[in-house]
Amino acid sequence: QRLLLEKGNFFQDKRKSGFGLKDEGRRMKRREKNRVAAQKSRKRQTQRADQLHQACELLEQRNRKLKREVDSLSEEQNFLSEALRAHEPFCPIMHCSFASSRNGTRPHVDDSSFPSVH
Repeated sequence: QRLLLEKGNFFQDKRKSGFGLKDEGRRMKRREKNRVAAQKSRKRQTQRADQLHQACELLEQRNRKLKREVDSLSEEQNFLSEALRAHEPFCPIMHCSFASSRNGTRPHVDDSSFPSVH
């Protein structure tokens, strides 16, 4: 099967005379098939890496958007907490008895301080 190179001349291995060219053709076909398979494999690997890179970019973009949303909601929470703290001293509901609310009844609210809506 093996071709020997001697001083620029090709000789077939004497043990396998007659089969060398046939086997060489098979080997060449097999090598070509393997080369094509390796190319396809490398192409698939590159495509997969590209897909992962694209997915990573999208996730990073989403992460940045969610961080901005968290910051915005934190600001809103701080604003509302401050508004509630400022409102508490003037709130008639905060000064009523909450003991009655624990036993299932509504607390009494003096609504005379509320503006009337007609």
